[in-house]
Amino acid sequence: QVQLVESGGGLVQPGGSLRLSCATSGIAFSSYTMGWYRQAPGKQRELVAQMTQGGSTNYADSVKGRFTISRDNAKNTVYLQMNSLKAEDTAVYYCNAALGSITVYWGQGTQVTVSS
Repeated sequence: QVQLVESGGGLVQPGGSLRLSCATSGIAFSSYTMGWYRQAPGKQRELVAQMTQGGSTNYADSVKGRFTISRDNAKNTVYLQMNSLKAEDTAVYYCNAALGSITVYWGQGTQVTVSS
């Protein structure tokens, strides 16, 4: 059974930091491009960051310099370190596993709320 389980979301003040984790099971983790997407109320889901099997990364312009994606193939886990958080980062964050450009699996999402 395939599982992608996000954790680490919560309420944080502007300027604060959070670290999201996505623990996977049931997939050949090292073979997948792993990504983080987010969806704010009333908006479409958008790519935040992704990392290929080889370690290449891609970030949305809005998070460059503030967010860092990483992966631990030994733990089958992908992370998203989020620093200098802004109110506009408020969204549900989803973990994604893809083969090339094709999404294969989604996690259930974790809420991130940036508010004072």
